[in-house]
Amino acid sequence: MRFQAEIGDAGKRLDQVLQGRFPEFSRSRIQEWIKAGRVLVDSRAEKPSHAIRGGETIEFEAAAPPPLHASPEAIPLQILYEDDDVVAIDKPAGMVVHAGAGVHSGTLVNALLHRFGELSGAGGPMRPGIVHRLDRFTSGVLLVAKNDRAHHNLAAQFSGRRVEKRYLALVHGVVKPDSGRIERPIARDPVRRTRMTARLAEGRAAWSEFRVLRRFREFTLLEVRIGTGRTHQIRVHLSSIGHPVAGDTLYGAARTAEPRFFLHSHRIRFARPSDGTPIEIVSPLPKELEDWLARL
Repeated sequence: MRFQAEIGDAGKRLDQVLQGRFPEFSRSRIQEWIKAGRVLVDSRAEKPSHAIRGGETIEFEAAAPPPLHASPEAIPLQILYEDDDVVAIDKPAGMVVHAGAGVHSGTLVNALLHRFGELSGAGGPMRPGIVHRLDRFTSGVLLVAKNDRAHHNLAAQFSGRRVEKRYLALVHGVVKPDSGRIERPIARDPVRRTRMTARLAEGRAAWSEFRVLRRFREFTLLEVRIGTGRTHQIRVHLSSIGHPVAGDTLYGAARTAEPRFFLHSHRIRFARPSDGTPIEIVSPLPKELEDWLARL
């Protein structure tokens, strides 16, 4: 497809102009195509944020949408626990849980389908077995449902706040109190849409409790317990009190040489769906985080 940018498009972003011209495509898909070089402005590839002057020739080649079902991929998995209903995965930092936002392969779901074949379908065809999530660069224990009955049982435990989740977080600065509770609603940042914020009056209720494990000269190691599971919750809450997670530049931390931020899902406790037996799973701190602490 080829068209001429109009004078009224001047000052608009390239992705904004394309979505206005082709509303049948989502903005995220258009951004993917721009980044993949499927959009040319006067025969040049540009960024989604490129400002249009008006009058340019824009060439646009749409791509087929990703498959509606996740596919198995031979990716190694570390299993911490498994029974007939549930499997607990030790997720490495850098692995995305399921497809989305331009990521369509190499996910935990792809690896799970290769390892187990069939999982719960309650979460939809792109998220088989997924009851809860961890951010891409958060490592640690994550529960997966093998069947729909277990999925609904675990989902009820999560929504009823009967699952105990504890994380290890290294934060910037010296946290003075030995323990504390952060209770602030979390909402999408109205300015930077990739972020969440706890600085608005409105949002979804959220609380996090922390306990100091060790203080360093410029950092503090915390154990964090969350009673709600909002997007980026721990990262947002700790940043809101002036102690962003180490390496988490999205929420105000200084850039480090580490390829990840220091947040690890260390321990999870739940009731086994089949008989209610309490199960506790522990994920050891990864070597790269142990080495990070050793250098402080």
